[in-house]
Amino acid sequence: MNKMHILWVDDEIDLLKPHILFLEQKDYQVTTANNGADAIDLVNENNFDIVFLDENMPGITGLETLTTIKQQQANLPVVMITKSEEEYIMEEAIGSKIADYLIKPVNPNQILLSLKKNLDTSRLVSEKTSVNYQQEFRKISMDLVMINTYEEWVDLYKKLIHWELELENTNNIEMLEILETQKSEANSLFFKFIKKNYKNWLTSPDSPTFSHTLFKNYVVPHLQQKQNVLLVVIDNLRYDQYRVLEPFINDYYKKEAEKSYLSILPTATQYARNAIFSGLMPLDMNNLYPNYWKNDTDEGGKNLYENDFLTAQIKRLNLPIKHQYYKITSLKAGKDLAENYHITKQNDLTVIVYNFVDMLSHAKTEMEVIKELASDDKAYRSLTQSWFKNSSLFEIIKKAKELNQKLIITTDHGTINCKNPSKVIGDKNISANLRYKTGKSLTYQDKDVYAVTDPKAIFLPSTTINDRFIFAKEDLFFAYRNNYNHFVKYYKNTYQHGGISLEEMIIPCVAYTPK
Repeated sequence: MNKMHILWVDDEIDLLKPHILFLEQKDYQVTTANNGADAIDLVNENNFDIVFLDENMPGITGLETLTTIKQQQANLPVVMITKSEEEYIMEEAIGSKIADYLIKPVNPNQILLSLKKNLDTSRLVSEKTSVNYQQEFRKISMDLVMINTYEEWVDLYKKLIHWELELENTNNIEMLEILETQKSEANSLFFKFIKKNYKNWLTSPDSPTFSHTLFKNYVVPHLQQKQNVLLVVIDNLRYDQYRVLEPFINDYYKKEAEKSYLSILPTATQYARNAIFSGLMPLDMNNLYPNYWKNDTDEGGKNLYENDFLTAQIKRLNLPIKHQYYKITSLKAGKDLAENYHITKQNDLTVIVYNFVDMLSHAKTEMEVIKELASDDKAYRSLTQSWFKNSSLFEIIKKAKELNQKLIITTDHGTINCKNPSKVIGDKNISANLRYKTGKSLTYQDKDVYAVTDPKAIFLPSTTINDRFIFAKEDLFFAYRNNYNHFVKYYKNTYQHGGISLEEMIIPCVAYTPK
């Protein structure tokens, strides 16, 4: 293994001989310079791992040397060492992206700590994270057996996502595989939990907050605080995807409350998002607003009347507010709204439905390049993050902060990476979704589904007396017997929604106040 190579620059370098000997005894290789010009030449000629740089030197100053080094090697860590504690020097150094800032006199252990922090961080964090997850693994396994409430499932799911995000930066493949196994076990038990409780919840006063009660339970209380609200519904956004967007939002907003709600079944846009805006279950939407509701096999757009549903719900709740609704389905529409966002200043409630993540999940199915860019959950999160920080939605959020609007971010349902097929047989009139099916002639694997023979029992409409719904469990997707192998190959490892999984059903709803 090659020694870590340090460049130490100080006009009194001879006085630092004990420090250098200490580092060499710790198996570091140290090269020295006593002025900035020599340091710059040495950086050009050598491949250093880190630079210790004195701020106060004759000739080229430490800050000037720092600027030149960063122009030549932007990613080379530089630790600034100075006698001065003047604020402007610290700000200049930090603005130039130094790795650390030490005040003279420094002792050998300070230097060693800075080296560990900057050169060994990845290894040390990786080792510590793996050890911590191994300790947590047993507790999570025990919790899985004991869980019997929705709130406990939310806590456990968030814990699994926390460890997934932590472990993905360690390159510890073994630990990640163990976590994946634990997530699969969790989804298996979550399916049984939903199958047991879902129907009863829908008529119970003690049920979790669902899609159709989200607006009343989580949004209305903020509207009653007399502060304008921006409600953003990012279609198809999972909890783990929200987590990687959160740091960007935190630069402009302070988190006030993070809650979760349960998506209704099917976890599909026409059901879940219409339920959010109407405040009604699909059966009630079909009965009360037949002109707005469309069933799976009906032609035409299934989410064309979200604003009409929302207007009706606001009226039903007797909310004396002014609102505007926007649906962003193209780059141009997003840019136009960002440029003209000031027009929302007079609204009590501004609602934006943003469809990018949904388009991304469909593109992964249909486009080879997206399959490559979003080959697994880590890559899927990365692609979502890259989109968000360069998106018109992020620009809108910044402008909402300038207008002192409260921000609420949520979604309608999540997605799951489907890996295993489950055979289903039906006539030509059954629905096309890969995670749920509805129709009157369905043959399926009982063990793979939550089957509902009376849709009205879970407040879903049906077109004939013999209609039923089936919902796929875990990471399964429905495949037809005809042309089975081609179908499986095409849809395997694609992101789908409509069924029962932690990823699809446990939905974040986060409220922020402007900083």
